[in-house]
Formats: sequence, structure tokens, C-alpha cells
Amino acid sequence: MADSPRRYRVCAGSVPAVVDLEAAIGFVVAHGDAVERARLSWLRNGTPVPAELLETAEVGQSSDGGWPATWGGEVASIDATCFRLAELDDLGALARPAARRALDWLASRQQADGGWDEDASLAASAPEWARPGDPEAKLFVTANAGFWLTVAGLDARASGPLDHRVGGAYAGVVQAAAHSIAGRIRPDGSWPSFLAAGWLSAAVLHRQDMFHESARIQVVLAERMATMSPGDVAWLAATLRRVGIDAQDWVMVRALRRLAETQRSDGGWESDDGHQFDVHTTLSAIRACRPVTVA
Repeated sequence: MADSPRRYRVCAGSVPAVVDLEAAIGFVVAHGDAVERARLSWLRNGTPVPAELLETAEVGQSSDGGWPATWGGEVASIDATCFRLAELDDLGALARPAARRALDWLASRQQADGGWDEDASLAASAPEWARPGDPEAKLFVTANAGFWLTVAGLDARASGPLDHRVGGAYAGVVQAAAHSIAGRIRPDGSWPSFLAAGWLSAAVLHRQDMFHESARIQVVLAERMATMSPGDVAWLAATLRRVGIDAQDWVMVRALRRLAETQRSDGGWESDDGHQFDVHTTLSAIRACRPVTVA
């Protein structure tokens, strides 16, 4: 893939809004660590990542395939594993053994109703969006796990006993997840969970050809776009692009407009989790703006 153009224009009424990709790239180069700069190179040009950096990104994986939420933790977390998969995806590493083990572990943790829930032993330490036994958290982790298994079915070949599923790795798992999610969506398109569960759910449903259900969620997301934080919009836009929703789609146009409005003069975007994560948010924005091809 060729270097990203300097400007990415999106229609904002009669005046085009401009995302300055060159400035965003410069921010990551100036402030990112070695792994983050490698993520940038992969996103821009598909530049192969050195093995030692991939191993750094994979460090801490449990023997069962997931990643704990805390360093040295003994119990793997669905939420933490999905976060690691997002980083590995930006490094072009979803086909590596570590990611395949993590995806197999996620699939194995699916419950009979098609959803996921964190291990009960994590209740005391889990953040509110991943608290075991909480219905709102369950919808979020279900959408998150379903999203990464959807991505795996698009462009990674998993190992293990789930490979035989018709339609690619984890097809049956993701189909059950989509129906579980659809059953929780309200008639007005809203959902009884955290904001991020909306765009993750919309992505899963879109790839299952449940376009009506996905569109209802997208309408709600578009209505909330003007008040969303830059970090949320970057995550939303990167998620929808990852499953093949075009940059010219109406919800993406609104998201990219919001990114243009909130880009800082230094080229980056502010993270909700503190300035130490600004580079991560900026990388999400770059993923949202770059050309993407999904099979």
C-alpha cells in the first residue's frame, strides 16, 4: 500500500472537513514507542514487523491462550485478550500462533446463549465494562469477542478443532454471537450496555448480513456522534472500517468529520484513558482514515 496522502477530506455541509494524516503520522513517529511505530508502518505500507517486536506485543499470554488483565495475573480476561488482539491486528499478526491460540480460547469461552462473560474470579478487580455477572458488561464483552472472531474469520486461519466450520474459522460461533446481540437491541436501535458495545455490535451484525439490525444501531451512533470523545470516535470508525463499511457510508462520513474537528494542532487525538494512550487513539484514527480492503 502506498504512503497515506497528506489530507483526507470528508464532506461537512458545504465546507469539507480535513483530517491531516501526515500530521497524525508525525505525532506517532514523535511520541510512539517501538511497537507503536511498527504498528504505524504496518498500517501505512504493510511493512513486515521484526519478530522481536511481535514477541514483545505477545508477552504475558497465559497457557490457555488468553491474556490476563494485570501483569502476572493467573486468570485470562476476555476484555484484555480483545485489547491485545487489536494491537496484534495493527501489526499484521493475527495469523501468528499467539493470536490463533487467543482466538481459539475466546471461541471456547462462548456460553450456551451465544454470549460471553468474564470469569467470576475477576469480579473484585474487573472494570465496570467487564464485570462478571453484570448484564451490561456481558453485552459489551460479547460484542467485543464476537468482533474479533468475526475479523479472524475474514483474514486469519485459526488452528484447532474449529477449522472445519463452513464459512471460515468460527463461523458458527460468530453466528450464535450475532443472534445473542440482536436479541438485546431495543426497537429504537439503542442497547442496554456501554457506548462501545454499539459499534462493536453493529460490526458483528453487518458481517452476518443482519443489515437492518446493524443500521438501527448506526442511526443511534450517528445521533450521538457530535458529543462523543475523540477516542470513542476513532475506535468506532476503525471498527466499522475493519469489517468493510466504506468511508463514504453516511455514518463513516460523520465519524471522519468528527475526527477532523477534534484533531489537535500536534496531529494527535486525545485518549479518554490519559495522555499515555494518545498514540493508541491516533493509530485508531489512522486506521479509520486509510484505505482498507476486506475480503
